[in-house]
Amino acid sequence: MSFGLFNVPTPVNEPVKEYRPGSPEREALKKALVEYQSKESDIPMYIGGAEVRSDRKLRIAPPHDHQHTLGYFYEGDKQHVEKAIQAASLAKDGWANLSWEHRASIFLKAAELIAGPYRARINAATMLGQSKNAYQAEIDSACELIDFLRFNVHYATDIYRQQPNSSPGVWNRLEYRPLEGFVFALTPFNFTAIAGNLPTSAAMMGNTVIWKPAYTQILSASVIMEVLQKAGLPDGVINLIYVDGPVAGQVIFNHPDFAGIHFTGSTAVFQQIWGTIGANIHKYKTYPRIVGETGGKDFVLVHESASADEVATGLVRGAFEYQGQKCSAASRAYIPSTLWPAVESRLKQFLEEMKMGVVNDFTNFINAVIDERAFKKITSYIDEARNNESVEIIAGGNYDGTKGYFIEPTILLVKDPTYRTMCEEIFGPVLSIYVYEPSEFESIVQIVNTTSPYALTGSIFAKDRYVIERVAKALQNAAGNFYINDKPTGAVVGQQPFGGARASGTNDKAGSALNLYRWVSARTIKETYVSPTSFEYPFLEGE
Repeated sequence: MSFGLFNVPTPVNEPVKEYRPGSPEREALKKALVEYQSKESDIPMYIGGAEVRSDRKLRIAPPHDHQHTLGYFYEGDKQHVEKAIQAASLAKDGWANLSWEHRASIFLKAAELIAGPYRARINAATMLGQSKNAYQAEIDSACELIDFLRFNVHYATDIYRQQPNSSPGVWNRLEYRPLEGFVFALTPFNFTAIAGNLPTSAAMMGNTVIWKPAYTQILSASVIMEVLQKAGLPDGVINLIYVDGPVAGQVIFNHPDFAGIHFTGSTAVFQQIWGTIGANIHKYKTYPRIVGETGGKDFVLVHESASADEVATGLVRGAFEYQGQKCSAASRAYIPSTLWPAVESRLKQFLEEMKMGVVNDFTNFINAVIDERAFKKITSYIDEARNNESVEIIAGGNYDGTKGYFIEPTILLVKDPTYRTMCEEIFGPVLSIYVYEPSEFESIVQIVNTTSPYALTGSIFAKDRYVIERVAKALQNAAGNFYINDKPTGAVVGQQPFGGARASGTNDKAGSALNLYRWVSARTIKETYVSPTSFEYPFLEGE
């Protein structure tokens, strides 16, 4: 293999298109939306490059219009998982030994396809299948996925260039081998970009992959697979299967060639997976790499020196964009009483101006939550709060699942900073706020740090630089991504590597070289040009 012997252009972030009325991108997107809605898509699995269909078809419906059918996908079983592993094993040697520049070229081409001819399609699939508005789809399924592909090529090239020093007469080198076995990519519904990044980042480093997306993301996942095939990805490198999680896990986590998992999802599932891997550790050829990003109970801490307008804007965007279904979404806030009247007024004004409805209407800021299960879970928190005397619903609180899974952006004012909505991940459009006296600020910092088991994202709004520094140090372990005077969402590849610790995951920072290092197993090679012919060293000589 040739490593690092060519120059990759330094990537820049893909520009975000605005989708203003009458713009070319808006018209192309509207056309793609109509095309998806006017037909029923037939979505197969992809194993060893072949389209695979089963006897079990499952329906895909838009969360905002769950009576409409977008298409069907074919659910697999244990045999399909086994076939996917076989395909990955057959493809492994050829893929691992392919020159790096030719591997990289496939993913760079995929980025260009998404940036160009596939942009409207992948955005439309994300909007309809996952109920995202045009902007949220654009920054996710187009821009972020493009950035993952381009920047990861750049980071991988830098990794391969990292070589040890060599003394005279010796040549030392590091060989960045793929893992010995296959990687399992288990991806979530909420970000098409994450669904694309988890399998491709491992594959980029020479691994072959079994990819199981969330069922509610399959429409856009199929577009990603089509793009990768169009870009020239060899058969069997990434195998896309639609199998129930426990069924897939039963096969994969008992297989001797299981070499790693790249995961984004719930903390409970990740901890269960970790336990299963631990119990089966004696079955594997090598210790599997476990990389995961899970939940968050992301905070916004406001100091009395902050701007009320900036705080309100950060809270509305951070809590309610994509209906709060982001691991990084602002879900708890601590606001001083001196600022609260102004912040409350602005929050209510913003929410009154927001429209909620289907994604085809580009004036809607809020769309539906992902499915009935999420709808019931989120609304149960709202119902409980409504019946609790220590909680006041100051905005929203209404919901209707008749046509789509719609929940109004809801703000809860709590009297107890340890009330359950301040501690538990809800994963929906619910923001809990605790108002404190400015003299209590230092104790509030400690409450922020200890209230939740998570440590994904968080932010501080303040103008006082001494306060900012003090809080940043005090909360250094409370958030893997920490924001100053900004919402705690919207990490950009190449700018804010993303991930958290504690119960939020392994903090392997997607969108950085740190993540890619997890998918290689380095071999050190020392070559001596003129080998010694005697065991003796100079110190053995007599006086």
